[in-house]
Amino acid sequence: MGRLFGTDGVRGLANKDITAELALELGAAAARVLTAQGELLGPRPRAVVGRDTRASGEFLAGAVAAGLASAGVDVVMLNVLPTPALAYLVTELEADLGVMVSASHNPMPDNGIKFFARGGLKLDDAVEDAIQATLGDEWERPTGADVGRIRIDGQAAADRYVRHLTDSVGTTPDHRPLEGLRIALDCANGAASEVGPDALRAAGADVVVMNASPDGRNINEKCGSTHPEQLQAVVVASESDFGVAFDGDADRCLAVDHTGAIVDGDQILGILASALQEEGRLPGDTLVVTVMSNLGLILAMRERGITTVQTAVGDRYVLEEMRANGFGLGGEQSGHIILADHATTGDGVLSALHLAARVKASGKRLADLAGQIERLPQTLVNVPGVDKSRAGTDEGVQAAVADATARLGDTGRVLLRQSGTEPLVRVMVEAPAQDEADKVAEDLAAVVRERLAL
Repeated sequence: MGRLFGTDGVRGLANKDITAELALELGAAAARVLTAQGELLGPRPRAVVGRDTRASGEFLAGAVAAGLASAGVDVVMLNVLPTPALAYLVTELEADLGVMVSASHNPMPDNGIKFFARGGLKLDDAVEDAIQATLGDEWERPTGADVGRIRIDGQAAADRYVRHLTDSVGTTPDHRPLEGLRIALDCANGAASEVGPDALRAAGADVVVMNASPDGRNINEKCGSTHPEQLQAVVVASESDFGVAFDGDADRCLAVDHTGAIVDGDQILGILASALQEEGRLPGDTLVVTVMSNLGLILAMRERGITTVQTAVGDRYVLEEMRANGFGLGGEQSGHIILADHATTGDGVLSALHLAARVKASGKRLADLAGQIERLPQTLVNVPGVDKSRAGTDEGVQAAVADATARLGDTGRVLLRQSGTEPLVRVMVEAPAQDEADKVAEDLAAVVRERLAL
């Protein structure tokens, strides 16, 4: 078996790759490994389990909870909540472990399982590897009163999370910081369908809500951050100040300005970094981004005296860099944004609140703030149906990457990487002109298809 865990937990087609049996075994294995490492404390450690709105999440969350309880862990089953809510509630509910059942922005038939350690932090690669290595081992099972118990949490946990979000922008009974803003909100029929509108309204915004009627099958279906077309039309039609789109588990968000133009994660990061720097609250005057961030963001930050540090793709790697060096803000172009003063992972609703607070406080339109981060033309081509494991070693592919890099010189860049969550290779090219970026990317993608074909 290859490595089971990707950049964001275990993910695949629900009931085929991600089965009830696997979910149960993962829950039990995680409990045993973390207990052996001293991470689950006391005679009755506690875990919280959450899920997004996928139909398969119902049986998978139940299976994970059963696995944990079979290993002697008490389990609190949460209502449908965003991934960052689960991460926050691990600490808030004094749990030793959190498990989120979600495939984030992936299509509805997929699902996934990701673990959070005490403090709401994703597990290290070494711990995930130890969990995988333990699967299938014989072990001494607790019996009688030593087995774990499972209880269902009602609305209380969601309410605590919403209060946490609104407190982060200074909301009080006498101060509603988003008063006067109309914000269109696309909830992707996902995990933030209730808490997203609740948080923005509690902070004072007039919220135009769309795609907040999950039925177990419609999560991410032609909506949310991966399909912002609906939101673009609604923002203009409703004369909203701007719009925000979440993905299925609301750990990311993208925005749309009043003209219907997309404001991506890089631009949101640039807006928030500039605001924090002005307030003297950007540690080290540093922003942490990934290698996928647009060169335009890096140049714009340099003009403002803000250093950018780049990491591998994945918000877990962004967070590792932030924690190692005390940085306060980081994220990805895709909309994963980590505000370290308030969260341990990307949080789409939190990001939306802070972006809205910046718009209101500045007195400017989002379009004007985003316009200060000029993006270099960028093309991203996803190449499916290939052996992604050979992307970094195939001589023909590497020669093509070298040729493309030489062709662009100092005026652009080329990045080739295998997806950590999907069976494909991503080809990204930046160039001075869009047509040049498109041509270089398509030429390189053609080589990847030919050389790495399955």
